[in-house]
Amino acid sequence: MKNISLYKVLAGIAVLCLLAALWFIWHDGIAHAGYYIIAFFIMLAIACRGSQTLKGFSYTIIIFAAVTTALYFPQYFIQVNGFKLSGLITPLLQLIMFGMGTSMGLEDFAGVIKMPKGVFIGVGSHFIIMPLLGFTLAKLSGFPPEIAAGIILVGCSPNGMASNVMSYLAKANLALSVTITAVSTMLAPIFTPLLMKLLGGEFIKIDALSMMWDIVKIVIFPIGAGILFNKYLLKRALWLETLMPLVSMFGIAFIIVIITAAGRDSLLNIGGLLVLLVLIHNLMGYTLGYWSGRLFKMSERDCRTMAIEVGMQNAGLASGLAKAMGKIATVGLAPAVFGPLMNTTGSLLANYWHRKPLGDDKRGEKVILTTK
Repeated sequence: MKNISLYKVLAGIAVLCLLAALWFIWHDGIAHAGYYIIAFFIMLAIACRGSQTLKGFSYTIIIFAAVTTALYFPQYFIQVNGFKLSGLITPLLQLIMFGMGTSMGLEDFAGVIKMPKGVFIGVGSHFIIMPLLGFTLAKLSGFPPEIAAGIILVGCSPNGMASNVMSYLAKANLALSVTITAVSTMLAPIFTPLLMKLLGGEFIKIDALSMMWDIVKIVIFPIGAGILFNKYLLKRALWLETLMPLVSMFGIAFIIVIITAAGRDSLLNIGGLLVLLVLIHNLMGYTLGYWSGRLFKMSERDCRTMAIEVGMQNAGLASGLAKAMGKIATVGLAPAVFGPLMNTTGSLLANYWHRKPLGDDKRGEKVILTTK
């Protein structure tokens, strides 16, 4: 009861902070409301931990707090004692990908044999729908070429691990979700550079071979190391199963903060429209992904998987590639916006489907989340 009361008090403080922020925005302008907006997000994030329904949104709200902090105080997230914090993006991504590898095994790829139709449709839909949506939105945006190219880069990226969590919560086909993520990630060194060259080359110069090597360094090598670590050493280091997800969440948050600080001026100019376009990109991905499953007469469980696997991207990898191109403050903006939005919409969709019965669909298998 004491804990519940504490969460209610924090929720009340969050409301007061929001009211104070609105008062300052009304009287003095949004530039003077920073501390209260940041405090609102932090208090709200902690308060959500006290609700089973809202608990899953806590991390995303913390991301909003971090992004707001970077917008108001960018000077603290650009460089420290002459060291540019953007230099941490690639190592952090490699650490996150290593963590992804430690949660994988060669058996995750066995789904290609067990569920070839679902894997083919899922991977194919992902690398067709999202790049074309990104290209269309970039053409319509009217943004400077480098910022528009960032929208395409998000669309050309593979799936992220977050899609597996959302698939589990949505009562989708978790085994299929894990396999699609694994296969699309392994294919990323080929498809992402080629698609970017084909679609993004109209906006900025793309060195496909260089991007291919960057993806191998950022994704393939760390994941491969993680898989080997999982197979031969993880049983003697079970604490990593708890630590790596926390490291990944911190790493993603820090990367988003660095990019937000670097691209602050551009975000303040086009932020509202960018958020809208990224949201459309994400939601259309869910919608077209779901109906691609329906088109091929897949089960309801598998259609949910298609929706989530198509709509959710590895925005972290897109950020790393933007950094490798030396365009973190422009090309990196769309990935930085896509990450938090994707987790918010994905959580809402997963919670909706979690409460919605699968109906008379007998083809879906009962999926049990197991801990390795």
